[in-house]
Amino acid sequence: MLELKNIEVIYSDVILVLKGVSLKVPRGDIVALLGANGAGKTTVLKAISGALKTELGKVTDGSIEFDGTCIEHMNPEEVVGLGIVQVLEGRRLFEHLSVKENLLVGGCQRKSERDVREEMAKIYNYFPILLKLQGRTSGYLSGGERQMLVMGRALMARPKTMLLDEPSMGLSPIMVKEIFKIIGQINDQEDVSILLVEQNAKVALGLSKHGYVMENGRIVLDGPSKILLENEDIKEFYLGLSGKGHRKSYQNVKHYRRRKRWLS
Repeated sequence: MLELKNIEVIYSDVILVLKGVSLKVPRGDIVALLGANGAGKTTVLKAISGALKTELGKVTDGSIEFDGTCIEHMNPEEVVGLGIVQVLEGRRLFEHLSVKENLLVGGCQRKSERDVREEMAKIYNYFPILLKLQGRTSGYLSGGERQMLVMGRALMARPKTMLLDEPSMGLSPIMVKEIFKIIGQINDQEDVSILLVEQNAKVALGLSKHGYVMENGRIVLDGPSKILLENEDIKEFYLGLSGKGHRKSYQNVKHYRRRKRWLS
């Protein structure tokens, strides 16, 4: 359904950020994209959604296909029209608008008022707290409530594929569990494919079917999520566990080196 083929991305005609990235998001699947800060994960999402253009970035090589259509040079509104919606990192809202108004903004391309009402009811079913808070100014919401709202707003566009950028960032463990439970329900009940960018490797791989690991603008490892969870490199570099299952100390960072096979 969604496939990246050896894409390269350059910012300001100078900075090469993505260096031949290839990945697939099959119809109806959840795919995890892992990596440290600066690895290029968010740039991958922006290359798909067309948001690179707002930051002087562009795809200079390779292709991005969605249902057989090349989208790497489309504008964001065209990409949304095809059914791809990105939920940006940082839970960006129209903070002066109410919860309900933010949701209505997400459905701005919908032509039928009846469709909008039906979609709103569905979103309130996924996120009951938003119904209670529908009249509240969104700038006063908690982190978890904001995450629910940005996801609900994305669903208003009735996406075929959602691009989720760090949905767990800054949330309590209880709220992370709740958010990822809802992500699983959306994938299952709405048949929405999901490309999930996360640093919480355990949660992301536990929910997804397939995973990719990025470093320095490249995919360095990929495979079925269940297999990646048992990978010794993943355990050490992302879960902080040594080979014996004990949590590893990184106090002396200078001596922390990746195994040679990591980039082989």
